[in-house]
Amino acid sequence: MEIGANDIKEIVVISGKGGTGKTSIAASFGYLSGDDVIMADCDVDAADLHLLMKPDFAYSEDFYSGELAFIDSDKCTSCGECAEVCRFDAITLRNGSYAVDALNCEGCGYCTRICPASAISNIKQQVGRFYISSTRTGANMVHARLNIGADNSGKLVAKVKNETKRLAAAYGRKTIIVDGSPGVGCPVVSSLSGADLAVMVTEPTKAGLHDLKRIYELVQKFRIKAGCIINKYDLNPEISEQIRIFLRGNNIRELGAFPYDEKFTMAINQAKTIVEYDRSGLGRLIRACRETMHLMINEKQML
Repeated sequence: MEIGANDIKEIVVISGKGGTGKTSIAASFGYLSGDDVIMADCDVDAADLHLLMKPDFAYSEDFYSGELAFIDSDKCTSCGECAEVCRFDAITLRNGSYAVDALNCEGCGYCTRICPASAISNIKQQVGRFYISSTRTGANMVHARLNIGADNSGKLVAKVKNETKRLAAAYGRKTIIVDGSPGVGCPVVSSLSGADLAVMVTEPTKAGLHDLKRIYELVQKFRIKAGCIINKYDLNPEISEQIRIFLRGNNIRELGAFPYDEKFTMAINQAKTIVEYDRSGLGRLIRACRETMHLMINEKQML
């Protein structure tokens, strides 16, 4: 049954850097929700949610973004004007002929416009793949993978998000769970756009606290409700307390605090979520965190 966009709640799990447990936690939320959600992996530069959710890659398509200059050697007169105007040093003379270095070319099209022999053209670039899958929990998952060294990850994230919302409306799913990108760059901005709740995952290190402050600044710009999970809080109680002081000072809900436990790694090694592998320990804490998260997302006031 199709539902309206306003009925869909979008939860984005983010972190200041990789390795904080963000994807494991997002996958756990997805597993606990069964087939009642749409999952999205917006960490397109280093996608790994599929390792835990086991999507079937039922639908895939190429993703094109940006352009690359191409020199037709049969038409090229080797005048060198293109190399002179290229500010990215992407055009070089090789064995008497001019050629484009794909890694340096920005696809601006200036060389194409000034070539007197019309020997240069710009071609669309296939920079990644986009997928729609069913997962082992029965939930649908939208995900993608950006090619190594490719640009425009923000646009690919936007495509993943838009398709996720379309599926949620079409299938009557009222919750979307997004595994966002780490950091504060374009993919994260795209991940947060239109979200209802940002779940920030951090760890008790100086870098972790610093990164938490940075991503919260970004969350504030979107006026999104924010909650925080402190992973491995017991490794440095002093900094964990500093994190809590920051959370209280900014009215950020502490959704949960998880101790360091090698079961996290053991679960990943078996391609399981931690809520499957350790139901009574960490799994219980994550279930409680999820309940608090859903209560929070339905509160009307910004926290």
